[in-house]
Amino acid sequence: MSNDFSNQLKSKMNSYAHFVYEITKKFPKDELFGVTSQIRRSSLSVILNYIEGFARQKKAVKRNFWEISYGSLKESKYLLHFSLVEKYLNTTDYKKAVDLSEEIGAMLWKSIQSIKE
Repeated sequence: MSNDFSNQLKSKMNSYAHFVYEITKKFPKDELFGVTSQIRRSSLSVILNYIEGFARQKKAVKRNFWEISYGSLKESKYLLHFSLVEKYLNTTDYKKAVDLSEEIGAMLWKSIQSIKE
């Protein structure tokens, strides 16, 4: 993967984590240690595991971290849907977050596939 591609992906991941933090500020206070905490951790885990994998030299280790990043993305995406259903989140914010997560998912999947087993 090119450096430009990687930087673009990291930028989108960074925006996603910050956006999730922003929208969860409006979540019910009684969810602070529940959904709020979980969705924040999973959205931050997307970029943290990507960065950690990027720093690794062994392809298998890099791929493992990127797969963990992808799993965290899927987890956070489910939590966004859960939050929409529970009415913690409005449709506009949900759509923005999901659209960004889908862009990240496609780019991250491409990165994972570029590393041969």
